[in-house]
Amino acid sequence: MHQRWFWRMSRWARNPPSAKRVRFVLAIIAICLLLVAYEKIFGMPGWMELERIRP
Repeated sequence: MHQRWFWRMSRWARNPPSAKRVRFVLAIIAICLLLVAYEKIFGMPGWMELERIRP
């Protein structure tokens, strides 16, 4: 690991983020996981699929 990550981890250990920020980040992660699960279960919508252009 790069030394900068260790500095960041030590700063977070001394001054942790608020509970509100932790909940916010966890909510964003949960939304992303739900979107991935939806895409895996129901597939990708037709308008998002790539079309190959044949020369």
